[in-house]
Amino acid sequence: MSTPASAPPPPGGPRSAVRRRATQQHQQNVANQRPSSTRAAGAGGSSSTMLKLYTDEAAGLIVDPMVVMVLSIGFILSVVALHIIAKITNKLIGN
Repeated sequence: MSTPASAPPPPGGPRSAVRRRATQQHQQNVANQRPSSTRAAGAGGSSSTMLKLYTDEAAGLIVDPMVVMVLSIGFILSVVALHIIAKITNKLIGN
């Protein structure tokens, strides 16, 4: 009993090994092209953009850190003063 000539070749063999090797190489090429993390892909802010924020090349208003500190403490003191004034006026007018 011989197999007919039009029957497909049995699974395995050299043809499937070549196909398997080609698929494996393709997967390695795709893995090498894709960044391994979202940070490498730039989703979390690329490092070049982050570094540019802290250099003299950054566009926008440049403010000294001491000025920011004085303004923020002044804002906090004004809020505290308004709360104290509201308490005092509420006690005087409330009675």
